[in-house]
Amino acid sequence: MKRIVVNLAPADLKKAGPAYDLPIAVGILLSSEQIYADVSQTIILGELSLDGSLRHTSGILPMVAVAHQEGLSNIIVPDADAKEASLIEGTKIIPVTSLSQLVSHFRGEIPPPEYKSGEVQEYTPPPSSTTDLAYIKGQEHVKRALEVAATGGHNIIMMGPPGSGKTLLARSLPSLMPPMTNEEALEVTKIYSVSG
Repeated sequence: MKRIVVNLAPADLKKAGPAYDLPIAVGILLSSEQIYADVSQTIILGELSLDGSLRHTSGILPMVAVAHQEGLSNIIVPDADAKEASLIEGTKIIPVTSLSQLVSHFRGEIPPPEYKSGEVQEYTPPPSSTTDLAYIKGQEHVKRALEVAATGGHNIIMMGPPGSGKTLLARSLPSLMPPMTNEEALEVTKIYSVSG
């Protein structure tokens, strides 16, 4: 057996998270000639458990989006993340449950099926907020600031003692906002994907 060095270059770029487990394992298998495959147009993402099965990996959606922007359309992901990854149109999602299944795929023994997500539904906003800003008495300067922030898409921070109405005002903010577009909903979903 020869010595294998895994180089995660460039060194100055921070790397975090378990999404590198599966691509490193595949890289080792390729370099040791245990499998033969052309993965030059494929991105492989996923966390390996100790028994070789693949686990849910946080942040799959933004990683697939970047891969698609870079022109990579073949994406291998853990089966648990296939639905999320398929939100990026124009990608071929290949869900796998374990490293052994992926090895069998590369050897041509059992190719995993391409994930078919079905039809992507249009984003439908949740029912309108139960708290409407118009029904809140007082706090006129804060209500005006919320209206300006909502209209201009600005950030806002509310400070004050407990019981002064910050939470009530924050809960009424959705009543001022227009419904999200599909693109905005996808961006929000990317944030939730990274947070786990």
